[in-house]
Parts: sequence; structure tokens; C-alpha cells
Amino acid sequence: MCETVLCAANSYRKNYYLNPEFGKLPEQVRNELKSMSVLFTEEVGGIFEMLFDEDGELIIRTDAEDGDPAYDEIGSGLLVKRLRSEKRQLFEELTLFYKVVFLGEEAE
Repeated sequence: MCETVLCAANSYRKNYYLNPEFGKLPEQVRNELKSMSVLFTEEVGGIFEMLFDEDGELIIRTDAEDGDPAYDEIGSGLLVKRLRSEKRQLFEELTLFYKVVFLGEEAE
């Protein structure tokens, strides 16, 4: 399975990563992705990733290091669900951007 990382945040290393291939996104969108990712890891811990699969669908994935008692798996699932609802328009626009720019599909 081929996946393209959009962004990620890691509570263990206290860092954030935005794939340089997405540097052409508007600054406001880049800032929103950073804020969302970092706040997610501050709230539930672990690692937060946003990726695109080979079909251009946006995936939100969270994980934790083995034996991490601070990681809130239930809270993580609830927060992903809330983000999908609250940020639906942003996620739809990011998906369209990825499909047009990276996969060469025509905008509908």
C-alpha cells in the first residue's frame, strides 16, 4: 500500500512534520494542520498522522509506543471522530487538492 504523509506530530519527540511536497498549501491551511496535530498529541498523547492512500483518500492515524500508560486510546478515537466532523470541509478540500495536484485528476 502506497501512502503519502501530509503531516504528523509526535508527543514523545515533541515535534511536528509537514511533508515539504505540501509547501504550496496556503499558510492558513499549513498553520491549521500544525495546530490541529500538535493539540491532538497534547490532549491524548502518542503519534498523530494524516496521510493519503493510493486512491487519494485522507487517512487519520494515531498510535502509541508500546506500554505507554499516558496514551488515551479511547480519547484518541473520540477526538479523531470529532475532527472528522468539525474539519470536514478542510479535509474535503485537502483531498481534492491531493487528487488534482498529486494524482492528476480533474476537479469536479
